[in-house]
Amino acid sequence: MTRIDFYVNVPALPETARVLAGKAFRAGQHALVYTADRRLAQQLDQWFWTAQQLEFLPHVRCGHPLARQTPVLIGDDPEDLASADVLINVNAETPGFFSRFERVLELVGSGEDDLARGRARYRHYRERGYALQIHDRGGRK
Repeated sequence: MTRIDFYVNVPALPETARVLAGKAFRAGQHALVYTADRRLAQQLDQWFWTAQQLEFLPHVRCGHPLARQTPVLIGDDPEDLASADVLINVNAETPGFFSRFERVLELVGSGEDDLARGRARYRHYRERGYALQIHDRGGRK
């Protein structure tokens, strides 16, 4: 059964997604940073290239010709992954294909709207019998 972890009160979504994707990469896993928002995907892509100058994180956007050979993808197509190890969800809704992944990392911001959407995703998983872990990042003011 898929392991699901919620990271709540995340102060900086792009940075948290980059850190978690980096951990998956260093563990030899493939990760999809899931977002259906093309503008956010572009921002994440840019952030992953520029945020950490001394730590290279190999990644491409879904649909890229090298997607099957790249360990970290950004976008909304899980078919591009070579292996469904980790799904990092920065989207507001639960992806319908989440159960094909070994792990799901749900990122929830600290704003009221973010928290409400995060609670809805939490209920979605809980109602289906998934064991859930919560990691409070303390980003709420």
